[in-house]
Amino acid sequence: MAITVTATALPEVKLIEPKVFGDSRGFFFESFNAREFAEKVEAGVEFVQDNHSRSAKNVLRGLHYQIQHPQGKLVRVISGEVFDVAVDIRRSSPNFGKWMGVNLSAENSRQLWIPPGFAHGFVVLSETADFLYKTTDYWFPEHERCLLWNDAQVGIEWPATGEPTLAAKDAAGKGLVEAETYA
Repeated sequence: MAITVTATALPEVKLIEPKVFGDSRGFFFESFNAREFAEKVEAGVEFVQDNHSRSAKNVLRGLHYQIQHPQGKLVRVISGEVFDVAVDIRRSSPNFGKWMGVNLSAENSRQLWIPPGFAHGFVVLSETADFLYKTTDYWFPEHERCLLWNDAQVGIEWPATGEPTLAAKDAAGKGLVEAETYA
């Protein structure tokens, strides 16, 4: 896989940059290698589900998490560009309520590892974006929760212009003070 792994402002959240081999024909890179992921990112992780979403410009999805059956997510963009965000919602963490964000795009081939205990979301910066992610647990709609995308206490600096397009569940997200969080 030949990846470079960098801790972000939230040390458990890792930015993964694969080595891309390109020539006049196009490019090739390993998008996932379990052995290298265990050695360089986090050991003992098992992915059970792959998801793919397509969204239009200024669509904001998130900030999602599951209070039971928490999911770790390995995310990437295969078409377009997004600003991807993780928020630490573990009350015992010194980084509780803090966030980090990074641009992920088809062009930069970056991936982000967001372990369980974090809320996750993104906003689309390009005309459209195809977003792929692996999860460490299955989706259980009854356990899904949503942290309010614009909660002033968290203070995410979204780069989108104007009001984003939101799903009803995302618009009804809860602020950090009232949200269910992890211990």
